Amino acid sequence: MNWSDRIAPTVKAIPPSGIRRFFDIAAEMKGVISLGVGEPDFITPWHIRESCIHGLHRGYTSYTSNYGLLELREEIAKSLHKDYQVTYDPRQEVLVTVGVSEGLDLAMRALLGPGDEVLVPEPCYVSYKSCVTLAGGTPITIPTNVENEFRITAEQLEEYVTPRTKILLIGYPNNPTGAIMSREDLEGIAAFALKHDLIVISDEIYAKLTYDGTHTCFSSLPGMRDRTIVLNGFSKAYAMTGWRIGYAVSNVDFIAAMTKIHQYTMLCTPITAQIAAIEALKSGEKNVEHMVSEYNYRRRLIFNGFRQMGLDCFEPKGAFYIFPSIKKTGLTSLEFAEQLLMTEKVALVPGDAFGESGEGFVRCSYATSTKNITEALERIGRFIESIKK
Repeated sequence: MNWSDRIAPTVKAIPPSGIRRFFDIAAEMKGVISLGVGEPDFITPWHIRESCIHGLHRGYTSYTSNYGLLELREEIAKSLHKDYQVTYDPRQEVLVTVGVSEGLDLAMRALLGPGDEVLVPEPCYVSYKSCVTLAGGTPITIPTNVENEFRITAEQLEEYVTPRTKILLIGYPNNPTGAIMSREDLEGIAAFALKHDLIVISDEIYAKLTYDGTHTCFSSLPGMRDRTIVLNGFSKAYAMTGWRIGYAVSNVDFIAAMTKIHQYTMLCTPITAQIAAIEALKSGEKNVEHMVSEYNYRRRLIFNGFRQMGLDCFEPKGAFYIFPSIKKTGLTSLEFAEQLLMTEKVALVPGDAFGESGEGFVRCSYATSTKNITEALERIGRFIESIKK
């Protein structure tokens, strides 16, 4: 029997992650410096880990409500109100998820039907389009460009909207570019969504990692609270990637629909991670400030390094990625990444892994030590000089 023939055509058609391929190779090589995986190099702060340990000692090992621990949902609602002046009912409008990834999957499956279209600005996180496809929808990609600092505009969106468009999916601060959107920028997008009666899914996992300007929560914009699903979590700002804990907030109908799927597929987020997340929200802000300050230093270090070696480079203003152009080298994004890895043992991600508009760029994460960044820059500079000869 050919088992491959039994796999669903939709799944077979989805390409594997363009990020993981390089790190599978790099994992088998010695002396590699990775600027690839979007994961903090910090360990989860001790007091957050300790709260989990204490919870285990007290026997907190059971299921929770499908929605998540009420205390955690209350803390999430308090945090959103404090930071963005937007109010949610913690009992019915907050859902704790297994990372933002599950939240995105739930939102798509709860909303999409055959023929529904989702507007997805590119470059974008690798799972966006695949999540749309797996939910039965059709992703419609909108290219952004470095000349406009990788921001999306209502005028661009107007060129792609159709009667079948149901959702606009955005993620700012952006992975992979490090771009942000000002409040004024987002107000234009909100007006577009209202005009076309669209639902907006806003991935704000990097909200606290904003270095230039102030992050605006999309649902806090006039008229957007009840038509926006905000996704966020603890992985990036609190260095809690392995805990796999995120959340979705929206109006009661959207959250109820997402929870219906969640209760049959995941049941609940692990209680240990939820306990840790409560502590993070209650007492973790100083840790976040410290990590953001360090990322900001590294951001300037790597940005200046790329500019000094002659690469055109947009200055990232959020997240912990930089997206330099390698077009001057004459290599494709894939060729640049492969040759750099093999000759100088620096792992980064080719820009086209994030969509066609990422071709000619590479993504580098500066969520690694200054020592690694400095050494990686030296190796990349040496590689660029070698291909000029």
